[in-house]
Amino acid sequence: MNILVANLGSTSFKYRLFRFAGEQPLAIAKGGFERVTDYGKAIDDCLTALRAEGHLASVADLHAVGFKTVLGGDVTGCVDADERVEAALLATADLAPAHNPPYAAGIRRFREKLPGVPLVALFETAFYQWIPDYVRRYAVPDAWHAAGVRRNGFHGASHKFVAERSAELLNRPDVADLTRALYQGGPRAVPGSELRVISCHLGGSSSVTAIRDGVAIGTSMGLSPQSGLPQNNRVGDLDSAAIPYIHRKLGLSLLEIERQLTRESGLLALSGVGNDLRDIRAAALAGNRHAEDAIDAFIHSIRHWIGAFWIELGGCDALVFTAGIGENQAYIREAVCAGLADLGLVLDCERNASAPSETDIASADSRTRVFVIPANEELVVARETHRYLLARAPSVCAA
Repeated sequence: MNILVANLGSTSFKYRLFRFAGEQPLAIAKGGFERVTDYGKAIDDCLTALRAEGHLASVADLHAVGFKTVLGGDVTGCVDADERVEAALLATADLAPAHNPPYAAGIRRFREKLPGVPLVALFETAFYQWIPDYVRRYAVPDAWHAAGVRRNGFHGASHKFVAERSAELLNRPDVADLTRALYQGGPRAVPGSELRVISCHLGGSSSVTAIRDGVAIGTSMGLSPQSGLPQNNRVGDLDSAAIPYIHRKLGLSLLEIERQLTRESGLLALSGVGNDLRDIRAAALAGNRHAEDAIDAFIHSIRHWIGAFWIELGGCDALVFTAGIGENQAYIREAVCAGLADLGLVLDCERNASAPSETDIASADSRTRVFVIPANEELVVARETHRYLLARAPSVCAA
């Protein structure tokens, strides 16, 4: 069975093709296009490339397309990417303006281009369906909550992969198996000692998630992907009073305030040199104080959420770093883990500095393991698409 995973941006289209033999997927092709103005043409070019490379003989060899959709309000989980999903994406586009409109347009074009091919949406919010109500709820009037002002959580595919893989690395196949089946069967009790994981997805967009027995119980992100840690050019957490204050003080319109908070804030605003941590790091090493402060603020926020979740979980069996910054910036990992020996976390600095693609960088005597786990969101989307279709039409998945 061949499943195409489509990653859609405002002007980009990236794809990866997975082939399933039973439930074991193999990534057999990937590619993408930038400066996309016509998703229909991009889809045609994708299929042409897959045929030319010998991965597909015809469109009939493509059995499903999976999408890593972001936010759909009350629509979440792993579902058919139909007109209802398209409408939900557009209805919440103001909360995820960089993601929702492209996915709505792309799904519509896939439906037009590939009639009869199942389209499946895995929402980033799906992993947070079971966080406690007291965590999801903001202290706002009931009407606001009913209108959708609540903590949603994002980077769900990445954190779910961390939940699965960290359980395997900790020799807890029971937890790994239950986590894989989460979207089909929901959370179930895990016999024996609980497994407590804190997952740090650190990249251009960053979040920290608390995971107990493979299920998310808390997240640093909230109503939108703009919240939580300082993002590359998005503000992160902010006192709500700042918006009316700046409206009065600087005379900025609501639209201009929103633009500046989502495009000119975050690490970009703090550093003054850019939104790429590699450039900020270079400036900091050259003595730029603003760049140093930006890095310190980023680390402080990561540690703040780790500390909160450590207490909420009652301890931590594994602290995990993933995504571009988490996987590749050893100095960030070292700074985040500094001074935690009294909590049972001791970093092996030598292993951290030379960490391979997947490894445990904690010292041998550390009670808490520290893993670097490469992100694999596309794999999660492919797996969940396959499981969703298997539950609905087993004969199709046997193809």
